[in-house]
Amino acid sequence: MKALVYNGARDVSINDVEDARIERPTDVLVQIVVTNICGSDLHMYEGRTEMESGRVLGHENLGRVIEVGSAVDRVRKGDLVCLPFNIGCGFCENCERGLTGFCLTCNPGTAGAAYGFAGMGPYSGGQAELLRVPYADFNCLVLPPDAEGKLLDYVMLSDIWPTGWHATELAGLKPGESILIYGAGPVGLMAAYSAKIKGASQIMVVDRHPDRLKLVEKMGATPISDANDDAIEQVMELTKGVGADRGCECVGYQCHDHHGHECNHLTMNALVEGVRATGGIGTIGVFVPSDPKAPTELEKSGKMAFDFGKFWFKGQKIGTGQANVKAYNRYLARLIEQDRAEPSFIVSHDLPLDQAPDAYRHFDARDEGWTKVVLRTGA
Repeated sequence: MKALVYNGARDVSINDVEDARIERPTDVLVQIVVTNICGSDLHMYEGRTEMESGRVLGHENLGRVIEVGSAVDRVRKGDLVCLPFNIGCGFCENCERGLTGFCLTCNPGTAGAAYGFAGMGPYSGGQAELLRVPYADFNCLVLPPDAEGKLLDYVMLSDIWPTGWHATELAGLKPGESILIYGAGPVGLMAAYSAKIKGASQIMVVDRHPDRLKLVEKMGATPISDANDDAIEQVMELTKGVGADRGCECVGYQCHDHHGHECNHLTMNALVEGVRATGGIGTIGVFVPSDPKAPTELEKSGKMAFDFGKFWFKGQKIGTGQANVKAYNRYLARLIEQDRAEPSFIVSHDLPLDQAPDAYRHFDARDEGWTKVVLRTGA
């Protein structure tokens, strides 16, 4: 099969690799139809993780079931399915509690497994023609009949929309509250979209890329540019000096200051400053326990110069961790089915799989207009 293979830092290629296949009775084999490039893929693409060369990338996947293991009861051959990026067993303590992003079975020795991701188990990614899906009865979201005409909406249920939704959940957002979101990449845009659906009274999104800020404005949120380091002043002016009720960190450990210097504590400290006393902060951007290529010794060890004193004094709360996609995807799918949501508005490029290497280059460079990339296999 053809697949997007990681060869090393900023080096990916479409190669012929061994076909994915059913390995256990609880597996199904999926023929990928659409798969996305995620901002999290860029951490690996840039060589900022321990991703092994030769691995197939891709954890935002949608496709059709073409083979079913002998122990699979619910999923049928021919079903169109969307696959949560986190792989869960369905029966461990964390999965039973709905914390499928922290499954204790699928990646022994740690909590959490995913397709095509560094440190998240041996599972191959879905930027390929075929994908093996473990514990398929639990992990497959079987899509409704309208899915064929809404593929670009439903594929967002694999990660990006549930992740944006999870950011607002971690922050504790309630209807009528205001929210400050750092980052207008795909996750930040989906957090803002989720906040709008949830009934936030004021949605402020900070970024410095004009094309992304235009999307923020288009959805009815307030774009704030941090190109001149005055974003918090703008937030305070918009909130009458109080700060936002809730905040979301949707950038992660490779955030940069307005001079272009990498600074992993920048967004977190800005949210402590910009969120009101006793407010909540949801941290969904990726942070890692080890970052050998970071610019400082502190950051190399996965630590940051966090303004804990102000955080403590303001009585704020922080929620962290990857999204437990299965906690949300079925319900978000109903919003798509009933035409109450159209998350595909963030898609900027819909390309064939063989253009993936070039798409990675553009997306990594944050070239203007490259917001969200969907890849099609031709299936």
